[in-house]
Amino acid sequence: MATRYYISLPDAQRARGSDASLSFTAVSAEGFAEQLQTALRSDGLFERWRAKQPEPDEVDPTLGATDPNASARGAQRDLHVELIITTGLSGAVIKHRLRLLAGSGWELRDVTAA
Repeated sequence: MATRYYISLPDAQRARGSDASLSFTAVSAEGFAEQLQTALRSDGLFERWRAKQPEPDEVDPTLGATDPNASARGAQRDLHVELIITTGLSGAVIKHRLRLLAGSGWELRDVTAA
């Protein structure tokens, strides 16, 4: 069953993870959505992060789950960016990917059935 996540980036310029090689590089709402969608559809971001861990083989493999049908849309609203994610991935995976991409620069606004 798919779930819809409503995410806000209150300050898009600060929506960056602690590791620049893993974080958002986008500057537009559409760019943020595209990068997030790619991070949910493929395991590239997860695998790059896992390779940087002290014990990569001990990383929980469920965090690497992907959803080839995941979608993300972005819209600019005043000074913040709103993202809507539709996916079958768990909340834990969504949060992990967002922390890598945006650090603490994101807020979960709502969750609904898709």
